[in-house]
Amino acid sequence: MEVHCCRRVARLASTSGRPPSRSQPPRSLAAGAVPSRRVGGGRPTAAARAAQQSTTDRAVSLARVQAEVEAGRRGCATQLARELKESGVIEGFSGGRLIPKRSYTLQDLRLNKIEPAALLSPRENYLDKVSSYCRRAYLVGAVSASFALHWDVTQVFYLGAFTLGLLTVDKVGYNGGIEFLAVDTIGRLLSDSYVRRVSRHEAGHFLVAYLMGVLPSGYTLSAWNALRDGGDLSIQAGTAFCDDDFQKEVASGKLSSGALDKFCCIALAGVGQEFIDHGCAEGGMNDISQLDYLLQGLGFSQKKADDQVRWSALNTVLLLRQHQGVIERLAEEMVAGAPLSRCILTVEESLVLE
Repeated sequence: MEVHCCRRVARLASTSGRPPSRSQPPRSLAAGAVPSRRVGGGRPTAAARAAQQSTTDRAVSLARVQAEVEAGRRGCATQLARELKESGVIEGFSGGRLIPKRSYTLQDLRLNKIEPAALLSPRENYLDKVSSYCRRAYLVGAVSASFALHWDVTQVFYLGAFTLGLLTVDKVGYNGGIEFLAVDTIGRLLSDSYVRRVSRHEAGHFLVAYLMGVLPSGYTLSAWNALRDGGDLSIQAGTAFCDDDFQKEVASGKLSSGALDKFCCIALAGVGQEFIDHGCAEGGMNDISQLDYLLQGLGFSQKKADDQVRWSALNTVLLLRQHQGVIERLAEEMVAGAPLSRCILTVEESLVLE
């Protein structure tokens, strides 16, 4: 089945729609390496040696994939991953099982313990509270300073004008990026649970994309890292992908149903993971907006769009529920700043353990 694009479609990237910073160089120690089992004479068994060699080969091969990504050859990186899949070096890439594609009702989702409103209507309550507290703290500080330093009305006016001007420049010139950078940074310092939520959100995007055959190309977990590595003030967190095939279909004016299914599932993976963890989603409004923009651009009727979103939500949540152990290990690697190759290796080794 093919559907025709009538508008420009956003890139396959979560949260921001822009590629985040480049991954770090691969580490020399492979994640998930299988320790040797010692028997008589202190020698490892043949099975242990084979497992070690398999892990080493996989790590070396994934380092080649990362090198292709860092060189800007994303199509070559995807092709290499497919070849590694065919040769048995990696197994998880494009290995996710999909549920039957049909029209699902809201009751079908609820029977699978999925509440559509909680999943598809994220609200960033925590950062909104941090932003509100920061504004109050600034106001209290300014008032206290004016009394302590005995400012006159003119000085107070200058401070107010300066603050208003700074906020205006940030809003117009940087789309609120400076304020968001400050709020996100303070939020991360105040709450470990916020850091965990963001890391598991992005791990959801990463894993679902990988299982559906879309190779991740990088990730960032904070606005500060996005600014430091990519010079972008508009990103809180995000995962980018080697989506050349998707972009070619968009450029041709036709989008296959397979590509659409992948895009929708990847877009919903972050909010899906938050729903599994907390029963609702906070982050991910940009993900939902990208999905809405895509379906509107394709000219979908309301019923057709609802069918696509419900299938995607159900498929994504069920897929994530199967692999919560993988999500946990992957999120830990991402918080530690692991390079792309190590993240993929962690996914592969975790899938074997499951």
